[in-house]
Amino acid sequence: MPRVDFNNLQAFIVVARERSFTRAAAQLGVSQPALSHTIRGLESRLGVRLLSRTTRGVSPTEAGERLLANLGPYYEGIETELAELSGLRDKASGTIRVTAPDYGASSFLWPKLSHLMLEYPEINIEIDINNRMVDIVAERFDAGVRLGDQVAKDMVAVRITPDLRMAVVAAPSYWTAHPRPQTPQDLTAHNCINLRLATYGGLYAWEFEKDGKALEVHVRGQYTGNTTPQMLEGALAGVGVAYVPAGLAQEHIEKGRLAPALEDWWATFPGYHLYFPSRRQTSRAFALLVEALRYPSL
Repeated sequence: MPRVDFNNLQAFIVVARERSFTRAAAQLGVSQPALSHTIRGLESRLGVRLLSRTTRGVSPTEAGERLLANLGPYYEGIETELAELSGLRDKASGTIRVTAPDYGASSFLWPKLSHLMLEYPEINIEIDINNRMVDIVAERFDAGVRLGDQVAKDMVAVRITPDLRMAVVAAPSYWTAHPRPQTPQDLTAHNCINLRLATYGGLYAWEFEKDGKALEVHVRGQYTGNTTPQMLEGALAGVGVAYVPAGLAQEHIEKGRLAPALEDWWATFPGYHLYFPSRRQTSRAFALLVEALRYPSL
């Protein structure tokens, strides 16, 4: 069975339909001599004449009519499907899967993406709330959210939040019963709310910085959770001291439900970034999501 270039078959179909090398060449964007050479090569490879050439024009032979009748509908279907795929690329529609940590998802993603979905009802967004280090390629996510210093170098990273500052807080009732720490090391004598790391399973060491000096403190306490909301809830209940994003605690501090400690030691981290593979083919829907999340907003 002779191997045939499908582009040559397409050239034959266009010539047979147009019954003109001139019109077919213009439609295909090639020169007329080049098109004639392509058809002669196809006929030679198949061992049969497909087109009759006269001074009045071109017409398919019996073999050409048979080939056109059998292949024509397939090419029409291919053209239709390619046109529809092109439309999908330019249309704001489709499903986008994003994995993000709990605080990043609730405080930064949802407020902006809810507006995006209301404006573009054909965009579907799936958010996987997960605090572990997710391999978005292996787990087939379109994008992920991490702090800037945690994004792999082979990924495109788009900042979506300002820098993130961490706070040490507890309920006023807790500070009434326990002296406030003067240094981060004093926290080892307090009932602290621990965070279990999802990726490695260990307990998170609280990080501090002051005057260029950084240190970590391994705390102990009655309550351990694996999400930021659990730590906040424990502090609000007076169970112990929590280490949470300052933005999450701010409203509770202002309303007197929480009181801060060690403010001059609070550490600052690079803000959350949306990251995705550099080779990703960007759809209009994904481009709109990136712009909706980009910080600062344009």
